[in-house]
Amino acid sequence: MLFQPTAGIGGLPGWLVLQRTETRQREVFERSPVIERDVDYFRENISKALTAKDLVSDRRLLTVALGAFGLGDEINKKAFVEKILDEGTENSDAFANRLNEPRFKALADAFGYGNIQGGSSVLLESFREDMIARFKVREFDRAVGEGDNDMRLALNFRREISELVDPDTTEKTAWFQIMGQQPLREVLATAFNLAPSVAQLSIDRQQEIFADRARSLLGSSDPAQFDDPEVVDEMLRRFFLMRQVESGPSPATPGYGALILLQSQSLGASAIENLLLSQI
Repeated sequence: MLFQPTAGIGGLPGWLVLQRTETRQREVFERSPVIERDVDYFRENISKALTAKDLVSDRRLLTVALGAFGLGDEINKKAFVEKILDEGTENSDAFANRLNEPRFKALADAFGYGNIQGGSSVLLESFREDMIARFKVREFDRAVGEGDNDMRLALNFRREISELVDPDTTEKTAWFQIMGQQPLREVLATAFNLAPSVAQLSIDRQQEIFADRARSLLGSSDPAQFDDPEVVDEMLRRFFLMRQVESGPSPATPGYGALILLQSQSLGASAIENLLLSQI
């Protein structure tokens, strides 16, 4: 039986609960028989997958390999995944380098099947254990998301956003990388209270809007600030509060009576947002 991690409640209160109970819940989840079986099988057999074809031909190995990069939904696209792995990442024209999804490049680079320098990593113990650790983390996130996808988005944002921070990358390029990852983009677009229509604008104009909104709310347009845990916490706080504004308050919402009064007076979402922010 697979342990089902949960926050118990939704929204910002649920996120705070999840953070307080996360360590214990992860420990229990990782001891679930299903997870242990997948991990043990991968640990014992990944060294036999000497080619990309070997890997995609073994569904149990592929489950962990794709799950380690949050790509579990691609499990049935064997030819697609094999092509990504076979071509590696060293050639600028490699398939993984031409895709908009950076996780495919990370997958191909990690396994190294198509790379001349270094070659395949499957015989390395350090590689095997790194893939297992990644798989456990992302499987926990996926399981949390089955109950509340906003919690999964928040866990992913907290982990992934700082990994995109590169001092050698320009601000504009960094924003493009962030906007190119839909889960990260969704969190920021919600936290920034951006209209869905923004996605229909040119990519350059979208980048300007994201940067301007960051400058307005955080005092800087530089994505490097997401390396600061306090900034990440603030973005997640705003994400959950704006989700609450979108879905409307419940009797459990702090300041519920005042919120109802504000709504009855036809005050906008910004007034409601400000009240919510004052209650936390």
